[in-house]
Amino acid sequence: MKQSTRRIGQHTISRIQNPTLKKGVFMLSSEVGAYWEKNAPAWIALSRAGYDVYRDALNTPAFLQMLPDVGGLKGIDLGCGEGTNTRQIAIRGARMSAIDIAPSFIEAARAAERQDPQGVEYLIGNAAHLEFPDECFDFAVAFMSFMDMPDQTKALKEAHRVLVRGGFLQFSILHPCFVPPKRRTLRNSEGEVYAIEVADYFHRTNGDVETWSFGAAPEEERGRYAPFEVPRFHRTLSDWVGMIHEAGFQIESLHEPVADEETAKKYPEVADTRVTPLFLLLRVRKVSIT
Repeated sequence: MKQSTRRIGQHTISRIQNPTLKKGVFMLSSEVGAYWEKNAPAWIALSRAGYDVYRDALNTPAFLQMLPDVGGLKGIDLGCGEGTNTRQIAIRGARMSAIDIAPSFIEAARAAERQDPQGVEYLIGNAAHLEFPDECFDFAVAFMSFMDMPDQTKALKEAHRVLVRGGFLQFSILHPCFVPPKRRTLRNSEGEVYAIEVADYFHRTNGDVETWSFGAAPEEERGRYAPFEVPRFHRTLSDWVGMIHEAGFQIESLHEPVADEETAKKYPEVADTRVTPLFLLLRVRKVSIT
């Protein structure tokens, strides 16, 4: 195994390159699901304790601000995790279904739904093989899940299939330009981020496992759990544009969230987004054929 490290915010990510995954060979979805099932208990506990700062302070607020009015529409969340973001969409008046490949995430999401019903249907499922009929949803969302899928083209095509004509898919991913396989945060003597060093942009990974945890969590909290092990499927920006168009979508809007000065002071972990973007948000439309 070949190992390298990189930094995002306050935490170090170790990446182990899997030599058995040759170019053009993908890690199986079942293998990816096994990793996320293993990650689920720690992820649920730490994220619900408020330690997923990038999500709560930056990514989700930017995503929701970009989201069109979904009141009265039928939507699906692809890769919903423990359901926090799905519930945010439901609160805005959408009738939501949600899937995730890890059963423990779905179990936790269903438990939250029982405690505070929002009308969300949570199902174990694979975004590359959706068990829904054609043109049954008005929109789809995917919060930070597509870059963790082995076959993003297939998942995009499945999203296109289940959307009505004129429906949209909005999703967020790690920014392909600024979070390639090698990335290092550079800080001055005061600890302030002044630059981001990136490399291996054109190295398309097919299941290299990155090991990390939420840097905002106190050391004693992180110590209660094993670090996350996340298979990575990096693609270039041009790859993403090509996959989107191959699936039949038209790009409608994109956004690169940046923490404002007040947010960066309150949550120092996200200050690196004021130097280069960490996330890319896209909304794509299934164009009606006239």
